[in-house]
Amino acid sequence: MNAFDELKIKETILKGIQELGFVTPFPIQAQSIPLLLEGNDVIGQAHTGTGKTASFGIPLLEHISNNGGIQGLIIAPTRELAIQITTEVKNVGKFTGIKVATVYGGQGMGIQLDALRNKPEIVVATPGRLIDHLNRGTIKVDNVKYVVLDEADVMLDMGFIDDIEFVLERVPENRITSLWSATMPPEILRLADKYLNEPKRVLIDTDDLSGEGINQSFLVIKDREKQKYLTTFIKENRRGQTIVFCSTKIRTRNVARDLQKARFNVVAIEGDMSQSRREHSMLKFRKNRADILVATDVAARGIDVPKVGLVVNYDVPNQDMVYFHRIGRTARAGAKGNAITLVSYSSVGDWNIIKKQIKSDMTDLNQKLGIEINIPDPLKRQVGRRMTPQIRSGYGGKFRRSYGSGGRRTNGYNRNGSVRDGPARDQYKKKRFARSSYSKNTSRKKW
Repeated sequence: MNAFDELKIKETILKGIQELGFVTPFPIQAQSIPLLLEGNDVIGQAHTGTGKTASFGIPLLEHISNNGGIQGLIIAPTRELAIQITTEVKNVGKFTGIKVATVYGGQGMGIQLDALRNKPEIVVATPGRLIDHLNRGTIKVDNVKYVVLDEADVMLDMGFIDDIEFVLERVPENRITSLWSATMPPEILRLADKYLNEPKRVLIDTDDLSGEGINQSFLVIKDREKQKYLTTFIKENRRGQTIVFCSTKIRTRNVARDLQKARFNVVAIEGDMSQSRREHSMLKFRKNRADILVATDVAARGIDVPKVGLVVNYDVPNQDMVYFHRIGRTARAGAKGNAITLVSYSSVGDWNIIKKQIKSDMTDLNQKLGIEINIPDPLKRQVGRRMTPQIRSGYGGKFRRSYGSGGRRTNGYNRNGSVRDGPARDQYKKKRFARSSYSKNTSRKKW
């Protein structure tokens, strides 16, 4: 398939595609759409920004009718991704009369019940809320013809595989199923073998973890210097909007607040926000009414904004695949983009592990900007290997207190911040366990 108008699909669908300005399909679309239109099950593997939603959305719209009743079911791991999929499917199916409803946790049940009473033909859902509706009887899947599992590897990481199996056991066996994933761990392949019928495989750039089209760079600095350099890099970004990824909710709030103080137009997304606030923030960013989005990783797979020119990893992610998912928010659909990672001294070990997976050239901003790296001796032992949460917490909090002020020994660390030797550390753990056991298991007389 070289052009969308070569497809034998409904004129109403083709009209929606043309109105969006799509003429030539991306590789994943060219290979998967004809297979799905023929009624095959499909396993699709492609990285972010490659057009997966249209790959399953166009055949889905073709296979169902607008006579009411749920015929298509799309399952996604996060609410942000579910909303994004809904928007794209509605845009393509604008002239078909097919109705789409979205159900996800965090949104009021009443809103979703109203949408379901409208008898949608397609439901886009997150696993937990979908099961809630199935148990309530407010969603019935007896007439489902088409099932999509999007970002299956993320659903695996989030512990949703049992929920997925629960749903797949309840939909009719005579259906078309497509599974989409950026990676293919053994659990995903097992799921496909069990629930897909002789699926055709469409594998696009399966070994490409380089971040094609993205200029990647890194800067090793003290943690307290990150905000200064973040501000500088954002000001230098002339290619569009910026996304800043942080490792925790508190860090996200603090970074967003500091950027607002610096007179930037900023929105944030993190776990403790209400669903309405999250949606409002994402809408502002998508509509280009905000220049910067600060987010935790929960939003990494649900952000598809073509104008993002810069991604900043304010904190080094804890997995190499998370790094590639983050930077994949820029350079969407063949565009160019930049990604900068700010590496604190305590995260150098984590960063070195991720760097080994990056196949393209990277810019060392320490060399380019002439910034020296002065890692304290106790931390140098950790360079080159991943830091455990216990080590990071010691170096991040108690280490700074003891190292800077000669504080007492805490959590298995000496006054100078070095790790205690094995016997001393083991003895410390035994004493702490004894204290915790006494407090939990010994009854105390009430006076």
